[in-house]
Amino acid sequence: MIQSIFLYFLFPFINFFATKDSGLCNQTNTSFNSGEKIHYTIYYNVVGMYVNAGNADFTTQASTLNGISTYTLTATGNSNSKYDWIFKVRDKYESVVDSKTLLPYQFVRQINEGSFHQRESIVFNQQSKTVTTSTAPGVFTTGDCTYDVISAIYAARNINFANSQMNDKITLNFFLDKTLYPSYFKYLGRYQIVTQYGKFNVIKLAPLLVKGTVFNGGEKMVVWVTDDANHIPVRIETPLVVGSIKVDMVNYENLRYPLSSLIERAR
Repeated sequence: MIQSIFLYFLFPFINFFATKDSGLCNQTNTSFNSGEKIHYTIYYNVVGMYVNAGNADFTTQASTLNGISTYTLTATGNSNSKYDWIFKVRDKYESVVDSKTLLPYQFVRQINEGSFHQRESIVFNQQSKTVTTSTAPGVFTTGDCTYDVISAIYAARNINFANSQMNDKITLNFFLDKTLYPSYFKYLGRYQIVTQYGKFNVIKLAPLLVKGTVFNGGEKMVVWVTDDANHIPVRIETPLVVGSIKVDMVNYENLRYPLSSLIERAR
């Protein structure tokens, strides 16, 4: 359960934009620097009370790949150690992206959940619009500007919301589990919310989810990102097939810009 929650927690951030039915492609990085770290707590609600079920951390680091300037983007997800005796999760996702376009060159995920362990690596060829994966033979066809779930999050943070209008969408492709997924995010306006960290000016978004064993699919998940130049997600809420989850940003380091969307820090 926690692994599925963490994985689907990743791609709510996949796409944002201001022009109706536009696509996420050819972004340049203006939202983050090397060394940024963001920490989240994942809460699970099944009987009317939220329980601290685990945490997720996102980090960025400047790197090189075959002489090309890149960023290594890493996300980790862990179950709360108090509940490891029920089901222990220690997952890691890592994407190496071009430092200019933020398109991925390779993606690795290492899944450690209870007695299940799996490592998968994916290599992207953006020119030929293909990918290869360590878990299946052959070459898979993708599309323009195909992302993995991590690179999509960081590319999306660079969208300018200045001209956004209610219900505008942006589309993109992301590749996961040997499948190319077309998806979108819907812009739902600007608000103020109070999270575990504090009170924020935010932008509200609804992603299109893929129906599966954990989610019902559709636009029921809601994501709030900071209404400043960082565009970091500060809260996610979604119903599950059983219960619901809430994810809150609880700490950060080395943001590129001041967190000007923060109105008041929680006491």
